[in-house]
Amino acid sequence: MTIQTLEELEGLRRAGALVARILSTMREQALAGTTPRDLDAIGADLMRDAGAQSAPVLTYGFPAATCISVNRVVAHGIPDATPLRDGDLVNIDVSAELDGFFADTGASFVVGTASAAQQRLLDATREARDAAIAQLRAGELLSGIGRTIETVAARRGFRVIRNLQSHGVGRALHESPGSIPGYFDRRDTRRLHDGMVITVEPFLATHATRTEELDDGWSLICPKGFGAQFEHTVVVTHGAPIIVT
Repeated sequence: MTIQTLEELEGLRRAGALVARILSTMREQALAGTTPRDLDAIGADLMRDAGAQSAPVLTYGFPAATCISVNRVVAHGIPDATPLRDGDLVNIDVSAELDGFFADTGASFVVGTASAAQQRLLDATREARDAAIAQLRAGELLSGIGRTIETVAARRGFRVIRNLQSHGVGRALHESPGSIPGYFDRRDTRRLHDGMVITVEPFLATHATRTEELDDGWSLICPKGFGAQFEHTVVVTHGAPIIVT
């Protein structure tokens, strides 16, 4: 999507504020003993109360309102009835459609107190997201996102999961400009333009550079080690980018 009017920007902001609030509420309730299914029910209720629809359900027929991934599952986890425990590494990804606008956000965290190793992974992944967003400017190469993420990951001692990427969003969950790698691809000559709506969502891992799919047809795991993700929906401008989530 390319934002062309103030009304469109406000519509996207409303969708972004909703998914950000849902993510925050679910994260606050992610305590030891709570199940991912319980958390997903909270998210589903908040979407319904706002008149919104779950984007993964609407787009792909996903079997839950939100994606909740625990420990080795790094993305697209189906919320189940297994109680969370202190020390679990959790990712919640919330995307929704509200009044024709789609917004997408996500965050990783640890239930209870994170270990030093877990905290390093979380800090590096959040830093990669924020650094990649900070360098967004209309006219610059889209590959600058991957370059920045890869640079932060290497400096912090982590790897980029290459088959999980950022993407266009706005009028659909996944749209133009398509997938945006979290690593530098010198062949990618696409450029950012004013009003472009994208997600920036690095996936960093301790050992893996690719995920594998479980038999449930959705859950993606790190075959070795652990991964984390942080995500915002962003509008590109000629100046500072607008974060709507």
